[in-house]
This record gives sequence, structure tokens and C-alpha cells, in this order.
Amino acid sequence: MMKTICLYFQVHQPLRLRQYRFFDIGNSDYYYDDYTNETILRKVAENCYLPANKMMLDLIKKHKGKFRVAFSISGVAIDQFRLYAPEVIQSFQELAKTGCVEFLAETYFHSLAALKDKSEFKRQVESHANQIERLFGQRPKTFRNTELIYSDEIGAMVSEMGFKTILTEGASHILKWKSLGHLYVNAINPRLKVMTRNFQLSDDIAFRFSDKGWSEWPLSAKKYVSWINCNNTKDELVNLFMNYEIFGEHQKKETGIFKFLQSFPSAVFNNSQFNFMTPSDVAENYQPVAILNAPQPISWVDQERNLTAWLGNELQNEAFSKLYELSGKINLCSNKDLLKDWQYLQVSDHFYYMCTKFFSDGDVHSYFNPYETPYDAFLNYMNVLNDFTLRLEKSVAPKQKIISIRKKKELEYEVV
Repeated sequence: MMKTICLYFQVHQPLRLRQYRFFDIGNSDYYYDDYTNETILRKVAENCYLPANKMMLDLIKKHKGKFRVAFSISGVAIDQFRLYAPEVIQSFQELAKTGCVEFLAETYFHSLAALKDKSEFKRQVESHANQIERLFGQRPKTFRNTELIYSDEIGAMVSEMGFKTILTEGASHILKWKSLGHLYVNAINPRLKVMTRNFQLSDDIAFRFSDKGWSEWPLSAKKYVSWINCNNTKDELVNLFMNYEIFGEHQKKETGIFKFLQSFPSAVFNNSQFNFMTPSDVAENYQPVAILNAPQPISWVDQERNLTAWLGNELQNEAFSKLYELSGKINLCSNKDLLKDWQYLQVSDHFYYMCTKFFSDGDVHSYFNPYETPYDAFLNYMNVLNDFTLRLEKSVAPKQKIISIRKKKELEYEVV
């Protein structure tokens, strides 16, 4: 039986807001902390993206195309690469030329739009797919939603948009008796194939690799491959989905993480029956074994694997609701600056910073949390949103007036 490792990495950097006080409302319409955003992006580029991409390219060449990998790069990250580190985009383009790398689609602004605004969700996904095609010469066939958020309904929307495959978390409460090591289909539209993350093996690298208190420390590639071999003899797939920043940033170079990556493909080829495939390869070569039912949204964050990291308290829900209450007015807006701010205000990290619960499994997005408390994050965001709302209302007021007059005339005509 053919056995496959699917290696996928998420690339994302949030766009952080500057300190925006109550007295700035109505007086300043620039919301972003450019210095912090540039400083952090350059740091992560030097520590992670550039050296990791070089190593990926070397591994693909060394193994003559047998080593294959997939990436999803958020539009927010792409925008910042273009501003602060264009060489990172060039390094991804070099990977694209090999034919051994698949680039996935997602929401352009790493947003939660799928939960609230179907039209906005579709716009962002289309925009992201277009950008990926322009930069890397591939039209994405596979989709991953922000933070692997998935439900039956979201999967159906993604299928309607033409995607063949979607990635999500292998949440135990959804899989139940099902194995992580097989391909599934969406419960509403079975044409969409669903791949589930092996969270245990993924997190062994992403979170536990440098933990000296871990009973398996230090972790070698050969030992790791022995775990893959023993995982489940009936499994066809081992889906290793991780944030790319584990290389050199969350797991520092000194931990040996790059040496692990460098030796991993050889350890697989020399000590197992596994090969490497991208998500599209998997979809073409494997048959689904069952329907995956996910009536409520799941994600790859926290032990609960749900939405509470972003929408788990009153602060988050109020900010989220206030933002999307503006959707109607946004549809009347033609001001490019306002539209861009609207999109950047949807970045999911803004809501994540407001989270008040304890993260027991070591989150990666709070790594660069610019706020001291969730309440600071909420107040800052709401100050920005209040100013944005004032600008938006001023911009669309003439159009709203015209629409109101038209409706009044239509009613008068009906009465006559």
C-alpha cells in the first residue's frame, strides 16, 4: 500500500495597529505601526523565511523532485514582503519554478469572513488566488481557511468556488472513530476532498522540539520517522501541517531545527515506505474513505479546536459584530483607502489579541502580541474602528441620500 507524507506550511505575519488613543478619533486616519511591522518582518525573514526557503530548494534539488511541499502565504504577509523584504517573494518564486511546490489559496486578509460575510469571503479568496497566480504561476486548486477553520457549510462554499481539496484540523470530536490517515469528503458537497492534520506528529515538531523537559528530547529525524512508521499501519497519509515560522523563529536555529529539516527527507526515504506529496497530489492519487461531518466550525488552535481563540468572550464578539455591521455601507464605498483599511481591520489576529483564556498548548500568534492585556487590545481596536466608521459614514452619506430619495420616489409612484 502506498503511503504518503503531506508537508504543508502556513506563512503569515499580522499587520499590527499603532497605539491609537481616544483623542485620535476624528483627527488621524492612519492606523498602522509601520516601524514594528517592518522590524519584525525583517527579523523573521532573516531568521526563518530566507534560510528555510534556501534549504527547501536544496532538498528538492538533492532528492531530484521526490521531496515535495506545500505553502499558503496570506495576502497580509505578501503585502508586507513587497514593502519590506521583496527577496522573500523571490525565494518563493524560485521554489515555484521547481514544480515540486504547491501554493494554496486562503482569505487574502487572514480573516474570519467565512463566519460572517459570504460575499466578502468569496472576494478575498478570489483576490488571493489571483495574487498567487500572478506571483507564482499557479492557479490554486487547494484551499486552507484562516487557522484551518472548517465546517460543513464553509466546505460547501469552498467547493462552489471551484476548489478540489481543503485542509483542516484532525479534531478528535469531529473524527470520532475515523483515522487521521485517510482522505475524506465534505458532508454537503462530496466533490470536495478533506485532508485532516495529524496534530500529534505536527506539534511534536512545532511545539515540543526544543522542550528539554520533554521525555523525547532531543528529537532526531530518524527517531521521528520511526514514529511515523508506527503511527497506524492501516493509515495511508500522514498530514504534517505547521506554521513556517517554527524554523528559526519559534524554534531557534540553536535548537537544531534546521539540521532536523535537512535530514528529514533522507530519513524518510532510507527508513520508511513513505513518499512526499502535495495536497493536490494526494487528491489525485487517493480515494476518500468516508464523509467528514463538521456541523460546527473547528480550527487548529488550542485544545478545544474551536473558535474561542477569536470569538470566545464579550470583547471579541462585540468588536467582531461592530466590524461586520459595516458591510452594507462598505458595499456603497468606492474610496480605495477606506476599502483597504476595512480589509486590514478584518485580520483575525486583532481578535486573537483580545482573548482572555489561558492557552495551554503554547500559541504561536501571541508570540509578538503588541498589547499588555486583552483589554488594551480591545480598546485600541475599538478606537480605530470608531474613527474608521466616522470616515466611512462621511464617504457614503451622499450615496445613501440618493438611495433614500429613489426609494421615496418609488413609494410615491406605487401610491399613485
